[in-house]
Amino acid sequence: MAKPAELRQDSPALEVHTPPKAESPNKLAGPATWVDERIGLAKLVGNIRKIFPDHWSFLLGEIALYSFVILLLTGVFLTIWFKPSMAEVEYAGTYELMRGIPMSEAFASTLGISFDVRGGLLVRQIHHWAAMLFVAAMTAHMLRVFFTGAFRKPRELNWIIGVGLFSMGLVEGFAGYSLPDDLLSGTGLRFVDGLVRSIPLIGTWAEFFVFGGEFPGELVIPRLYMVHILLIPGLLLGLISAHMALLVYHKHTHWPAPGRTQRNIQGYPFFPIYVAKAGGFFFIVFGVTILMGALMQINPVWLYGPYNPAQVTAGSQPDWYMGFVEGAIRIIPNWEWHIAGTTWSWNIFLPGVGLMGLLFTGLALYPFIEAWITGDSSEHHLLDRPRNAPVRTGIGVAGMAAYGMFWLAGGNDIIATTFHVSLNDVTYFMRVAVFVVPVLAFIVTKRICLSLQRADRDRVLHGSESGVIVRNAEGGYSEAHAPISQAEAYDLTRHPQPAPLVPNGKKVGRLRRRLSAWYAAGQVPKPTPDEIAAAEHHGVIEAGVPDGSPAAVEHGDTPALEGPDSGEKS
Repeated sequence: MAKPAELRQDSPALEVHTPPKAESPNKLAGPATWVDERIGLAKLVGNIRKIFPDHWSFLLGEIALYSFVILLLTGVFLTIWFKPSMAEVEYAGTYELMRGIPMSEAFASTLGISFDVRGGLLVRQIHHWAAMLFVAAMTAHMLRVFFTGAFRKPRELNWIIGVGLFSMGLVEGFAGYSLPDDLLSGTGLRFVDGLVRSIPLIGTWAEFFVFGGEFPGELVIPRLYMVHILLIPGLLLGLISAHMALLVYHKHTHWPAPGRTQRNIQGYPFFPIYVAKAGGFFFIVFGVTILMGALMQINPVWLYGPYNPAQVTAGSQPDWYMGFVEGAIRIIPNWEWHIAGTTWSWNIFLPGVGLMGLLFTGLALYPFIEAWITGDSSEHHLLDRPRNAPVRTGIGVAGMAAYGMFWLAGGNDIIATTFHVSLNDVTYFMRVAVFVVPVLAFIVTKRICLSLQRADRDRVLHGSESGVIVRNAEGGYSEAHAPISQAEAYDLTRHPQPAPLVPNGKKVGRLRRRLSAWYAAGQVPKPTPDEIAAAEHHGVIEAGVPDGSPAAVEHGDTPALEGPDSGEKS
């Protein structure tokens, strides 16, 4: 019997065909397909690479969002322990200075959270600081959007949603501020009671509807509790969702730079870069809020005591975001009408209800008013430098000045006692200042913006200061200027400049023509290509370089730049 041949090491390699192993099915494929067929999961996953621009000013809106998340988290904790009841009890907790004092269950439970619940005082203060930060961040975010023109087409609707978020935030903050039923918050409720009753014709009925009878009634705390933990948070969640959805749909605005136009966007992908940065920033905001809650006391209700309608806290002040309404009511003259047995309290209704209505209505309508004045119907995805929109910037600063004057007027008694001046003198001064200071702020701001425009023009034409002093043949001294980079020249010349409306066959009313001319007046013209070329040639000759030499060619490498037309559609 023949033996099989031995396979030596030097024998040619033998190919061995092995059947392929069956691939194990992916356990997630089935569920992922099931979800994708019903909610379009693949499209959602595809958006994780969406581009977001990177600039520090965009973080202001994120601070507001993260503060809202902190409010939800801490609010759940406080909801477990708080009792929204105005039923009277006798305090028997650990805070000895108030033992035996009658108070509402709401105030007693607030003291219990502060002194008897482990970590309760810390969470209370984190919650309150987060509420202050929420409104402050929304205010700063809206100012950034306003001054950079990010509210323009196609983002007018998102701006209106932002105004709604801001107004709802004020209501939410006031409702939460009133829940402890302490003497300070009760004074604020008495203030709101006066606002409600000042509404012509229906004021008394509205008061009975809100408070369940005459002030303070027995139902206002439970009703405010429902508003604070259910109604307003639901509205805020809906508005925030719509706000973010429109942000994703319209894409983010970005600052002008070489390569950026009205048609593109540059930045980092949402995943993994933006997710990592946003997550880290959330924990920074949360950590800072925790430090504020741990180290900075706020709203020590045990020092104020329970609410008593017959008492008022000396030097009482509302939270900062409601101070402007307080100030307006304090300084307005005593204007009242008495008609057919009814009292029309204009001295309360106009600075209270009327001022807030004017503020939110004006904010919501401003994008449409500016577009109507300028005749601008193009889409805008590049932001404006505030100096290049001097009238808009002046209006914004004037509004801030008016708010500041009203806010100061809300502390007229504190100002009078601190600086030992007459309370009446402070009041009379504020009555004038709320009208004069905003006008002065507008004029000064516009002049500063135009001066900055002129400085930009000089920088493009003459370059940047080098710090080198040169002596000429006549013995005079001057500072040599260095040409600026192409990117900087682009930044300084790309902005559009408004022009007065010309009829061009269309009917333009007299008021609109005048407002358009006022809006465009005083603009410093951008350098033209001929002016830039002449300035470069002049700089070469001054430097003593022969025209056409290699050095002269190198010196003239900064081209005459004009930015892209603002009317480009994306």
